[in-house]
Amino acid sequence: MRLAIAHEWLVRYGGSERCVEELLHEFPDSRLLTTVVAPDAVPASFHGAEPSLLQRVPGSTAHHEWLLPLMPAAWRLRRPVGDVDAVLSSSHACAKAVRVEDGIAHVCYCHSPMRYAWNFEAEAPRFPRRLRPLARRSMATFRRWDRGTAGRVTHFVANSTAVRRRIERFYGRTAEVVFPPVRTDYFTPNGTERGDSFLYVGRLVAYKRPDLVVRAVAGLPHRLVVVGKGQLGPELRAIATPNVEFRPSVDDDELRALYREARALVYPVEEDFGIAMAEAQACGTPVIAFAKGGARDIVRDGETGWLLDEQTVEALRRAVAAAARDDLDATAIRANADRFSGARFREQMHGVLTEITGTR
Repeated sequence: MRLAIAHEWLVRYGGSERCVEELLHEFPDSRLLTTVVAPDAVPASFHGAEPSLLQRVPGSTAHHEWLLPLMPAAWRLRRPVGDVDAVLSSSHACAKAVRVEDGIAHVCYCHSPMRYAWNFEAEAPRFPRRLRPLARRSMATFRRWDRGTAGRVTHFVANSTAVRRRIERFYGRTAEVVFPPVRTDYFTPNGTERGDSFLYVGRLVAYKRPDLVVRAVAGLPHRLVVVGKGQLGPELRAIATPNVEFRPSVDDDELRALYREARALVYPVEEDFGIAMAEAQACGTPVIAFAKGGARDIVRDGETGWLLDEQTVEALRRAVAAAARDDLDATAIRANADRFSGARFREQMHGVLTEITGTR
């Protein structure tokens, strides 16, 4: 199958970039299109990416979010993609606006409809404070544009049930769900006995609610390890009690060890999917999560973790108490995480593209 893959930007390696890497593994001769690429920050398989004119803008890779108003034009100014069996856009902002020649299928793997447009307040901290009022006003235009470009997509694939519902709500389109790939071959149990410590993994920003986690363990006889960094770091350290340890950065081996040792991962945030939750469960570790977004697909309440009906300190403290008291089956938790393997992602995406194009 001849494929072209369009991805927003390639300036760091995260969950959406892992999807692209798996797709390139499955379709190694694919073209890779993007707006800007930082070769030093991404795997070698991305080094052949074809960037847009924005690559020439000074500081484009360090501050790509500042160029968001120009990204629709960046995709529009590219030549329509042809001489392929299908175009697959990996999109959470503008990549689904890639131009495609008539008669060629365009499949959008949607990580979420554009969060800047549809939920700006949660994303506002990404913008310099002085630019936020202007950015906020421009989002109405972006919403109309975003909805319009959805009409050019032949077929939508969502990375979670929650994102599928957003696609239906914002675009009026149906989508099937293919969960994103998780490194289940790396994040594995090792049979060690779990300690009594709890774990938070994620950026220290407001919408991820690390403040709830830090406040919830205050006065409890349990240790909390907070992995991540962000603008809330100083504030969280100021309110933390002595049983909280901060680790701004850990390597993969350290992260896996922390997952394996933790009594539970505490993750009270509404995510599109939530890779950290799936990684923890791949290690046989239960998850305390907010019962919205991707957690609904990942956590089975009472079997592989505990779901919170509300984002409050009180609800979180009750869940921590349950996790400290109850032993869930680590084998069942790991089996649940096998649904998110890279091999399964590749197989399902290959199946989607084969069905649409009739080409293997």
